[in-house]
Amino acid sequence: MRTNTMLTTFLRWPIIARILIIILFIISLFGSVIHLIEPENFPTIFDGIWWALVTTSTVGFGDFVPTSIPGRSLGMVLILVGTGFVTTYFVTLATTAVTNHNTLKEGKMVFTGNKHVVIIGWNEKVRETINQLNSLDHSTSIILVDESLVACPETLRNVHFIKGNPTVDDTLLKANINQAEMVIITADQSKDEKQADMSSILTLIAIKGLNPDAYSIVEILASHQVTNAKRAGADEIIETNRLSSYLMINSIVSHGMSDALLSMLDQLKGSKLKYIEITHDLIGKSFSESSTELLKHKILLLGVKRGDNSIINPALSFQIQLNDELLVIKD
Repeated sequence: MRTNTMLTTFLRWPIIARILIIILFIISLFGSVIHLIEPENFPTIFDGIWWALVTTSTVGFGDFVPTSIPGRSLGMVLILVGTGFVTTYFVTLATTAVTNHNTLKEGKMVFTGNKHVVIIGWNEKVRETINQLNSLDHSTSIILVDESLVACPETLRNVHFIKGNPTVDDTLLKANINQAEMVIITADQSKDEKQADMSSILTLIAIKGLNPDAYSIVEILASHQVTNAKRAGADEIIETNRLSSYLMINSIVSHGMSDALLSMLDQLKGSKLKYIEITHDLIGKSFSESSTELLKHKILLLGVKRGDNSIINPALSFQIQLNDELLVIKD
């Protein structure tokens, strides 16, 4: 019964591990036997194992050679048996490596890490987002989930591709969504605005059902769908069309504004535009006094977030209150 259990356990091991174990057993067995048959030519068991290894690998240095008929017979059996297993091992190893590479490239391999960023959808915006994430932190694991891609784009670095429908649990589980730290859902550019937003919200619902703690950023095209995205659990919403319209209006009013804004955003790569909690010494101070105080620490104050409202460049006399958050540019 114990033997059957051990055999069953052995047969469940990966084929590469099983073949390797068999090879090591054959080399050790034949190395020990040749030492017993010809102790004068193989003074130690290690010498016998060395001979068995170079024989099965077809290297054949010739530093140890059996001279007796039993020894040579053993060598012939080793060549017939051992070499076949060694060849099988390397063929299996190469096949497995190629299969794993293709499985990873085609988006069929399950991701097993944690605290990663999952990006839903593929377009040029996503390509640029991935490049920016890699430039900020090479240690961040990025998972790209998309149904339209045939294979992961060759130019992407540090990306694990999962092919499939992001509204289906099986696809999200392959991306290990349960352990994800952040999810970015982009609008499907192959659909019209209504369908794209509906697809994004449905994807968000599926993700929140599996991991309600994941911080979710959702791209919404139509403004009237923002409320539905919030209901679905979006932590942050990017209204792409609204942002584009603001940029166009500013360019109409002040020619060249688009270049200036892009240049400003590009220069923020080494810095961070973020909200920070106020320190105790700033409570009750005016916006002007707070700005002066923060500049001493190379922090540029842009505005204040109070509740759900963000106030950009308020009056200089605007008073900072407890629980406010400060919008700043910080190194």
